[in-house]
Amino acid sequence: MRRLVIETATTACSVALIDDGVVVASDAAVVGRGHAERLMPMIAALPGGGRADEIWIDCGPGSFTGIRVGIAAARGLGFGWAVPVCGFSSMALIAADWFARNVADAVTVVIEGGHGEVFVQPFATDPLRDTALLLSVSRDAAAVSGARAGDVPPDARNAVFLLHAPLPARPIYGRSPDAKPMVV
Repeated sequence: MRRLVIETATTACSVALIDDGVVVASDAAVVGRGHAERLMPMIAALPGGGRADEIWIDCGPGSFTGIRVGIAAARGLGFGWAVPVCGFSSMALIAADWFARNVADAVTVVIEGGHGEVFVQPFATDPLRDTALLLSVSRDAAAVSGARAGDVPPDARNAVFLLHAPLPARPIYGRSPDAKPMVV
């Protein structure tokens, strides 16, 4: 089973082609706000133009625009190739990578959430699972908690450590929107 994995939820943009649990090819770059310009060329540069039997997309939390760019691309390719599109959490991807490199039973993942906040979620291993809901908290609160994973942005090639992509391909924003509807 060949899988295209797309990660655009953070300042990084990465893609990976994974065939039966082996990374065949990947590309990653820290782009800040350039996901829309970089993503499709990165996919096109993969063997076979990234064509796969299924597509996994990072649904967030993370950058509002990055999440939307990645999901739109995944859905478009899935429709064009007539393959399923599944989602996963950026927090789970970071936790899975951390557990693959460290001997531990638990970790708390922290990533930038914007507006002076961070997203925080604890995970356990064997099997990988979250042990509490995703929270958006101040950086000070996260520092007090002793949270530690998340120094490295998520990378699509680390999806080899995820057993499955259990989520629908819908955004996980992690906090309430900044815009408020007008009261008329």
